[in-house]
Amino acid sequence: MQIQMDRKEKILKVLALLKKEFKGLKTEPGKSDPLDVLIATMLSQNTTDKTSYKAFVNLKERFKDWYEVMEAPYTKVRDAIKVCGLANPKARNIQRMLKELKKEHGKLSLNHIKKMGNDEIYEELTKYNGVGVKTVSCVLVFSLARDVFPVDTHVHRVSNRLSLAHSKTPEKTFEQLKDIVPEGNKLALHTLLIRFGRKICRAKNPLCNKCPLYDLCEFEEKEYYAGINKEIGVEPKENNFIILEHV
Repeated sequence: MQIQMDRKEKILKVLALLKKEFKGLKTEPGKSDPLDVLIATMLSQNTTDKTSYKAFVNLKERFKDWYEVMEAPYTKVRDAIKVCGLANPKARNIQRMLKELKKEHGKLSLNHIKKMGNDEIYEELTKYNGVGVKTVSCVLVFSLARDVFPVDTHVHRVSNRLSLAHSKTPEKTFEQLKDIVPEGNKLALHTLLIRFGRKICRAKNPLCNKCPLYDLCEFEEKEYYAGINKEIGVEPKENNFIILEHV
């Protein structure tokens, strides 16, 4: 039986159930350097958080600072981040962004955005190649502690299966949910949905038989996956590492 309810109320129910599922995990706004967070998020696109974190650490260890990354031969930057995949476009975008930032502001710093409003920051940062709405949202949350709801592929997938959103892209899911998620809960919902999307509500073969949100879910194939995975006996795997909690 499908449960019909106000989306805000449903979000709060989802939050409560996921907090029980991932008991003990803390979600606190970050205060990391915004340029570090921007680059780490650019590296995390289309790959796992663990490999993108390794790429970020490689940059920090192989180069003295972001100035050296900016001025280094492209091949050295590419080789430093190849562990995370798509190293060619990521290296080019990072170096291009650093050069444009230096040209416009005279230094490699994003401290100027701290006094801006959220909409101004989206406009300011999305002008760089390789920087989209999700990347800027992560800077706002994990560096500036703004109450923003980043939407990645996991958040997008789970939100649509739960019918919190009805969209085909993470960008559109963000637009539908950014003003719906109750204030003060956006970071928690973001990180919990990521962990839930990795552990249970996976893109392929979701473990619906293990799902704490089963009664709230409107995924059309949930009964099929609940049955087949119960029969096979597939167990969920924990993957709680989120790169921006470690930058």
